[in-house]
Amino acid sequence: MTHDELKEMLAEASKVFVLTDANVAMYWLPELKHWLDCEQAVEVVVKAGERYKTLGTARRIWKALLKNQADRQSVLVNLGGGTISDMGGFVASCYQRGIRFVNVPTTLLAMVDASIGGKNGVDLGGVKNQIGTFAEPEEVLVNPIFLSTLSDRELLSGIAEMVKYGYVADEDLLKVDESNYEQYILRAGRIKKEIVEQDFRDHGKRRILNFGHTVGHAIEAYSMTTDNLLTHGEAVAVGMWSALWLSIGECGLDEEVLDDYLLKMQILLSESGWSFTQKDIEPIMAYLKHDKKNVNGQYGFVLLRDIEKPVCDRFVSDAVIRESLSELMDHLNDV
Repeated sequence: MTHDELKEMLAEASKVFVLTDANVAMYWLPELKHWLDCEQAVEVVVKAGERYKTLGTARRIWKALLKNQADRQSVLVNLGGGTISDMGGFVASCYQRGIRFVNVPTTLLAMVDASIGGKNGVDLGGVKNQIGTFAEPEEVLVNPIFLSTLSDRELLSGIAEMVKYGYVADEDLLKVDESNYEQYILRAGRIKKEIVEQDFRDHGKRRILNFGHTVGHAIEAYSMTTDNLLTHGEAVAVGMWSALWLSIGECGLDEEVLDDYLLKMQILLSESGWSFTQKDIEPIMAYLKHDKKNVNGQYGFVLLRDIEKPVCDRFVSDAVIRESLSELMDHLNDV
């Protein structure tokens, strides 16, 4: 869909709504409405952050849609990072059993991952994405101009997801860093799109995109209960180290791959200021038990035989995971 076609679709909608958070609204909400010729769109602004990706916030958005007479011909434009695209897609796919929505990602992480693929959801009880739907946006608009307001920390968060694609699908993306990431944005997005097209419902190949996310999601959820919240990309960066460490024993991965990644992880976490001690292991394990990849109480991982050779549904024992977290603690404390 071209820019003009999108503007035409919005012009023909019964009503246009723009969902965004308080941080993004300050910078980009007026510009977006002007850019898409939808100055009369109803603005729905929510609090910023993963902490607010909840059913409570979704309910407030639904009430705003209802109050402003949204119907099946309305369109919801999701302007923001991964939290907004996840939650906005979920809200749109449920309201009146589904209205159209458009994702306009404003973070690198959302441009290469969260806004693509049709996975939508909210967190429940502090556990990531426990309530959600599969529904594709009408369009994803990627414009690097939005990245001009991002902090270095947010850029590194997106780079972490791009590095993930390097391990599971295209080794060339292991070259991504702060100096060259813009030239890889479209490639990373295409990788996800191509994988999703083969397995939209996440029963087969799409599961390789969960590399780094088993431990990553548990650590991210745990960090939300502390004073030092990790970004999603930082948590995935940590989770990838754990997955690579497990891959050595479980899949015969060459140890040099893990050694090479340690330097990448140090860079990806350089803005986080996160510390990790022995007392953190038990609460992380508690969150790990809720991971959607688990089966019959066994912890499910995506691991690697080699770069670009991921292995899904590798189940790892409690003891081995605890050992990996202890090793991880030693390395993180050196970052």
